[in-house]
Amino acid sequence: MARPRHGASCTVVIKLGTSSIVHEKTHKPLLSTLSAIVETVVHLKAQGHRVVLVSSGAIGVGLQRMDMESRPKGLSGKQALAAIGQGRLIALWDNLFGQLGQPIAQVLLTRGDISDRTRYLNAVNTFQELLSMGVVPIVNENDTVSVSEIKFGDNDTLSAITSSMIHADYLFLLTDVDGLYTSNPRKDPQAKAIQVVSSVQQIRSQVSTSTLGSSLGTGGMETKLIAAEIATAAGVTTIITSSKNPQAVFSIIEYNNGFRSGHSTPAGSGRSSPVTASASQDLTPLPRPPHTVFLPSPTPLRDLKAWTSHTLAPSGSVIIDRGAHIVLAKRESGGRLLSAGVVGVQGAFASGQAVKICVRRRRGGSVLDESSAQADAPVETQPTTPTIMAAASITSPVSSLETMSTSTVSVTKAVPESDVVLVERPEEDWEIDEIGRGLANYNSAQIDKVKGLNSSYLPQLLGYADSEYVVENITIRVPP
Repeated sequence: MARPRHGASCTVVIKLGTSSIVHEKTHKPLLSTLSAIVETVVHLKAQGHRVVLVSSGAIGVGLQRMDMESRPKGLSGKQALAAIGQGRLIALWDNLFGQLGQPIAQVLLTRGDISDRTRYLNAVNTFQELLSMGVVPIVNENDTVSVSEIKFGDNDTLSAITSSMIHADYLFLLTDVDGLYTSNPRKDPQAKAIQVVSSVQQIRSQVSTSTLGSSLGTGGMETKLIAAEIATAAGVTTIITSSKNPQAVFSIIEYNNGFRSGHSTPAGSGRSSPVTASASQDLTPLPRPPHTVFLPSPTPLRDLKAWTSHTLAPSGSVIIDRGAHIVLAKRESGGRLLSAGVVGVQGAFASGQAVKICVRRRRGGSVLDESSAQADAPVETQPTTPTIMAAASITSPVSSLETMSTSTVSVTKAVPESDVVLVERPEEDWEIDEIGRGLANYNSAQIDKVKGLNSSYLPQLLGYADSEYVVENITIRVPP
């Protein structure tokens, strides 16, 4: 094993796909690979690192146990095989780790398990307690009870969310290639390896992700890019490397820890770090092991925003104007949206639920500045087709999730002209683009009621005001 040059301990998440665990044709466990993974994990722990293993393979092991040739197409068939294979899979891991005296724990998750904030925090606390006890948690999706609406979609995504939950330093996605390439290296001899990725969004145009995973797995390179996007946003350095040589994890951590310590700079990263005289004397240049590193965000999301952005399924959409988009994209905004920046609501959602944050644009055009659009648009004042909404009072707080029609609102108090919002009626002329997500402080009918108005009108219109912000904990994924 490689001798560590840097003593800092790290929290490491290692994800293994089904193709790395069971043979694609015979469905028998790949004991040599599994044994090498176990030795790698145990040696990482001996060096002071905390390790979580995300392991696929329950359905693959179930296929071997039932002597079936291929995965069933029906959901219930897959769930049955997962139930058969999961027990045998964890027993296999327990046997291998037990040979080296390393205790393990089984953690089965679904998106539904962590969509509730309390259950999410319970899961985080369980991970932290297991790691503090020196146990290696082995995580898998609970395929026995998962349905399409609550599935993570792939264990790449599950490993990224797990990394975010425990604030990991590294996420290793072990696969059948040793990094990210511009195209499939097994089919294209011109494929070029990409060593460093600073922006997943920008790299998508340079690589081909059309290749799928194995016949047993559900992923491919696209799911790994999605996982890298989630993990790096939470501040986790993400690595794609080959599962055929898991011992490379040591040299990769050693190599990248050198950059974290400021001893040198990753090739192609475009960053520079000062090299001290003592460091240059004590350290010789490290050879670069084959891998692709996705650099973590310099302003990572933590906890509540990461949970909102990547764990919750949104129940509706809040449409904002361009000015609000620009403000929310700034870190100092705190991710909080005032009602004045809202131009519309889609769907029915309750207070406390996750919502998409969207901007609208003319069909076939770019995002339009709402203020300029409103200034140029003709204002109709006929009572039958109003396009100006004024603040209105109501006799009781809005509690239903039904969309409220502007024609049924009775105006009892004039609203200053500066607080009036123009509502564009021809909805078919607009397209909606999601740019982020957040947690609603009010339900959809209430936000629709106060859209475009100053927050001071919330008590008058809703009968109460728990917060001056209609949506909080907003994470903007697409900058203006």
